[in-house]
Amino acid sequence: MHDHHLTITPGFVGQTVITTFEMTPATAHDLIEKLQAAYDEVIRHQPGFVAAGLHMNDAMTRVCNYSQWRAREDYQAMLRTPEMRDRNREINALCKGFEPVMYEVVGVLSKG
Repeated sequence: MHDHHLTITPGFVGQTVITTFEMTPATAHDLIEKLQAAYDEVIRHQPGFVAAGLHMNDAMTRVCNYSQWRAREDYQAMLRTPEMRDRNREINALCKGFEPVMYEVVGVLSKG
């Protein structure tokens, strides 16, 4: 998540994936560490990866992960790699569940 800039523009033609993780404050930091490591060590090196952001709520019960991919197939191929299957099992053990949802950018608002 260091080499690419996350930009949300109406002209973005790739695949946007927003994943929400539910967890308890007790596992929040471990979950963030595992997600950061997955992005740094695996995901950002995958073909078609554009950028991503991680957000945690104040109560440390939700993490929202926003990622951009060149195409849906690139995102799906990353999920199927043996490395990510292993990591996702570990991530799943730290949270009540997570659900990736695929979106298209249909509008962008900014102050300027």
